[in-house]
Amino acid sequence: MRSRLYRAGELVEEDFGIADLADRLTCESAVVWVDLRDPDDSDLAKVGAELGLHPLALEDARESRQRPKVDHYRGHLFLTVYPTRLDEDRLDSHELGVFVTERALVTVHDGVDFTPVLRRWDAADPPTDRVGALLHGVLDEVADSHLATAQALDEELEELEDAVFGERESDQDIQRRVVSLRRTLTTLRRVLHPMRDVMLSLTRDKTLDDDELRPYFADVSDHVAHAAEMTEILREQLTAIRESQLNVQSNRLNLIMKKVTGWAAIIAIPTAITGFYGQNVPYPGHDQTWGVWFSTGLILVLSSGLYAMFKRRDWL
Repeated sequence: MRSRLYRAGELVEEDFGIADLADRLTCESAVVWVDLRDPDDSDLAKVGAELGLHPLALEDARESRQRPKVDHYRGHLFLTVYPTRLDEDRLDSHELGVFVTERALVTVHDGVDFTPVLRRWDAADPPTDRVGALLHGVLDEVADSHLATAQALDEELEELEDAVFGERESDQDIQRRVVSLRRTLTTLRRVLHPMRDVMLSLTRDKTLDDDELRPYFADVSDHVAHAAEMTEILREQLTAIRESQLNVQSNRLNLIMKKVTGWAAIIAIPTAITGFYGQNVPYPGHDQTWGVWFSTGLILVLSSGLYAMFKRRDWL
């Protein structure tokens, strides 16, 4: 557990216990953040009792793999969001539950790194004199993680596109990367699309209706929308890359078949001539030296002629 106490936007205390939470909120200018990592039921029950949290919200915080959402209760909100990070073509995400009361923010998760969020709060932009500013820091970091993930996937797709038209990787390796990226994009899409509804619902919530904070939340909504649009574009781009790979494979196969057919036609000439001279009946040049040289010259002339013609037509 970690905790912070702000008074009038200034950090005055850290790392106090759950039992002292209500005492810290007696001052009207106080704003509290409590962070619970892998809490048990007793810890959630204590926080719920101190802040008057709804039992259904506490139940959602205990259960994992909730969809991104925002639930409105009397006196507080409960959000579920997913910060993301791309780790070698694999999407790494952690579920983050957030309780938002009038003067307290409680985060529940299984391993989210809050260091960037704390830097945002320490920068005091916006001033940390209200719980909405703390919530903005959390959501802004989540939205930035989504955008950074989408941009990293964009770079992965550019490398994949170069690999399709190059010869450094086998078709099987490229297909494996396509399947992996498609799975990653699908997972990111499941996280991002409900996130847009979450931000829309927050901007309409009266508890966060603050003229000073409204532009900050609008900026977060813009980042979420940008990341969602990028995800859709990347899905279409991945489909186009897969189609391009199939076309490249088809063209490569056609080229191979064309070359094989050309060489087969060239090889057919000596086969036909030697087969003709292999008859068991007399023929012009039979048992004569000039007959051997004539057949050999005929093979060379006709084969060279076919080779030149196929090369000129780009069949070989």
